[in-house]
Amino acid sequence: MKWFTDLFSSTLGRKLLMALTGLFLITFLVIHLIGNLQLLKADGGQSFNLYTEFMGHNPLIQTISKINFALILLHVVVAILISKKNRAARSQGYAITNKSSHWTSRNMGILGTIILIFLVIHLRHFYAELHWGTTPKISYDGQEMSDAYSLVSFWFAKTWYSGLYVVCMFGLAFHLWHGFATAFQTLGLNHVKYNPVINFVGRAFAIIVPALFALIPIMMFLK
Repeated sequence: MKWFTDLFSSTLGRKLLMALTGLFLITFLVIHLIGNLQLLKADGGQSFNLYTEFMGHNPLIQTISKINFALILLHVVVAILISKKNRAARSQGYAITNKSSHWTSRNMGILGTIILIFLVIHLRHFYAELHWGTTPKISYDGQEMSDAYSLVSFWFAKTWYSGLYVVCMFGLAFHLWHGFATAFQTLGLNHVKYNPVINFVGRAFAIIVPALFALIPIMMFLK
């Protein structure tokens, strides 16, 4: 485990961990979005409930879910350590602020904090409620399961929650705008020939994925 502690304690190692965990979480976002889009199907929530039931009881998915939670925590911890070191360097006059850099790159900590606060609220209202709350049950072909769709509908009917969700998707978009391409650069997967493609894909991802996430509460609120 010494290699891991050495990696974790070095600036380069921490940036590598940020990149690797970030790319994993980007993949998770796509999977999560595909599932959440089931909410927009005109079937009374059946598709989403069946999806939620599968995700909540499949052993492989549950293992990946726990790994995902661990990587989110690792991503947050490493981000805090990098931010503290950067602040210390600035206070000692070693770092020079790059005024030409995009403001998202200079405010990744703030954007990440917004996303973290949202995640805590989101997990409390959905994950915790589905696992330990009193979510009503519903049956399909004799199979009883939690009516996750009614739970989501309840919260997205609230103006403050839907508004918060949409605002936080803006935070996610700006976070991804810088983080997507930077992850490839940190891993050394950048080349003058391919960088324009990576930047284009990253920015398209940063716009499309958060926009689709934000569309869900808007559509459900307007029902």
